[in-house]
Amino acid sequence: TMSYEAGSKECRHLIEAKESLLSAMDALSNINSTDHLQSQIKDIYNKLEKMHDNRKKIESTPNFF
Repeated sequence: TMSYEAGSKECRHLIEAKESLLSAMDALSNINSTDHLQSQIKDIYNKLEKMHDNRKKIESTPNFF
């Protein structure tokens, strides 16, 4: 699991979503013929990762709150 980091609820939800996708990919890796699904989930994971990085940048700027 990823290390917990402080942040807004949005950041925490993004972390939870990413962890759920990792679990789904892990489960699918044990099922035949799911390569395409795993690849789609990875794409979604990467999009969430970008959103999360943007969110962290926004929240680390002074005067965010």
